[in-house]
Amino acid sequence: MSKVKLTLVKSFAKRTPSQRATLTALGFKRTYQVIEKQTSAPVDGMIAKVKHLLKVESI
Repeated sequence: MSKVKLTLVKSFAKRTPSQRATLTALGFKRTYQVIEKQTSAPVDGMIAKVKHLLKVESI
């Protein structure tokens, strides 16, 4: 499996509760935080749900 580097580039503020929950489930706590995740079907689905808030890079 490959890895991706996720950077939260937009704030949690004014987001729907489901988007906030998704960001929290991915492990984000603050803006511009960087997280590395293994790609899998559930993680890819979470990334797709909030892709407008993230910067995604392959590792």
